Amino acid sequence: MPASPSSSAQGAREALAVRLQHLRRDAGLTGKELSARCGWHPAKTTRIQKGDTSPSDADIRTWCAACGAEDQAEDLIATARAVESMYMEWRRLHQGGMRKVQEDFYTLYERTRVCRVYVSNVPPGFFQTPDFATDLMRMITDFQGTPDDVAEAVAARVARSRFLYEGDHRFVVLMEESVLRYRTADPQAMAGQLRHLLAVMPLASVSLGIIPFTAQRTVWPLEAFYLHDDVQVVVESLTAEINVTQPREIADYTRAFSRLAAMAVYGDRARTLIRAALGALE
Repeated sequence: MPASPSSSAQGAREALAVRLQHLRRDAGLTGKELSARCGWHPAKTTRIQKGDTSPSDADIRTWCAACGAEDQAEDLIATARAVESMYMEWRRLHQGGMRKVQEDFYTLYERTRVCRVYVSNVPPGFFQTPDFATDLMRMITDFQGTPDDVAEAVAARVARSRFLYEGDHRFVVLMEESVLRYRTADPQAMAGQLRHLLAVMPLASVSLGIIPFTAQRTVWPLEAFYLHDDVQVVVESLTAEINVTQPREIADYTRAFSRLAAMAVYGDRARTLIRAALGALE
């Protein structure tokens, strides 16, 4: 059973908290003494040491100075920033619009050789047509109340599809049949999206499996996740992008992907499901 998708971030936050506790103890300070030196309430020290609060850069520098360990501040700040990047709320990521996030994903895909993807809601971005992506991103922008740069974001998202045709990249994708049936875009855009799936299936870089509604489940439907070269998993929840890097959790997602793949159908059987969904639109 895969761990909670935010557990990597929480585990890393707690590990950072332990490092800060060790600094305090090595300096021979109690929590109250450290708080007095830092000039803040003892409750703040308690929250940081429990991993309940993420310390700012300034907090870490102040903490290290209080412990006589200024030389460790920059390393701890780098660690804290890495922790924060593990769990990023979409509203924060999209506060200036969606384009930049799409461009950042481009860099990730550029360095990924094998990308294994499971989706239960919408096709992965690199499979999306401009019309489908436009309808989807308009919904997301409206729901989040973030700046509307949909046209630019769609262009950046669709640009990822170049990796289907260029370089030594491979995309192994599993979709629940529900992805084919949800009316996520208007009927014309949905039909175009389904035809596009049929068009990319023969590509040498692509393996596409569909998990039928009738499949006997060995793993329940999950949130979308993207496995990049067995070193990083990106999980997409309603509110956040979760970056999983802990080996134990990556192993859980790898095992889940293997079981999901065993439930899927491929080739002509997958095409039959896509064409049936297309026929229901026409």
